[in-house]
Amino acid sequence: MAPPPMILESVWLDKCRVEDAEVKYHEKLASQHAGLVVEGVGLKVGVAVPDSGVSSQRFEEIEKENKLLKKVTEDLRADVSKLFARVAALEKAAGTPQVNGVNEEAVEADDDDDDEDLFGDTDDEDAEELAKIKAERIAAYDAKKAKKPTLIAKSNIILDVKPWDDETDMKELEKKVREIKTDGLLWGTGKLVPVAYGIKKLQISCVVEDDKVGTDFLEEKITNIEDFVQSMDVVAFNKI
Repeated sequence: MAPPPMILESVWLDKCRVEDAEVKYHEKLASQHAGLVVEGVGLKVGVAVPDSGVSSQRFEEIEKENKLLKKVTEDLRADVSKLFARVAALEKAAGTPQVNGVNEEAVEADDDDDDEDLFGDTDDEDAEELAKIKAERIAAYDAKKAKKPTLIAKSNIILDVKPWDDETDMKELEKKVREIKTDGLLWGTGKLVPVAYGIKKLQISCVVEDDKVGTDFLEEKITNIEDFVQSMDVVAFNKI
């Protein structure tokens, strides 16, 4: 005889109780993955983080670093406040007026610098002082220049003075030549040099200052001795 059909069926009689157990299980899992509450400025945000030992440790390190930075910032703020207070006390003791914690004299000095015309005309006193200094320097330069010996350009000239004939008195001719005198002219040695047919010429040297005496002057003066001199030639002209 075959069993009744109900015996072969799988009947779930405790479904409600099982569903309640499943809900509680999921709630338990959710409680294990509780969110980390991060406090901000006027804001709280719940962040669900995985139940991981490494992540929790990292968040703890970040929280410690934030606390340390906050402490350092507060210490710096306190030091700056103390410094401002100390400066204010020192300036007050020195009698320097303060304007909103700023040195009033420093502000006025800065304003004066701004008002200064960097491209304006020089004051009369400064101009006079500059002119005086310039005049003193010019005078000192002129005095130094006056003390320095001036270099005088000189030349050594050798002249050939030819007579008219062999009867010309050469000693008298030389005497007449040496009688030519002027500032910047100094006669040197002289000698008689044979030319031809018993005629001799006078070869004489002289030193002249170039700015005062030239060959044209010498030629004019010597050829003016017409009774003795036929002509004059420049044999050598050397700068000294």
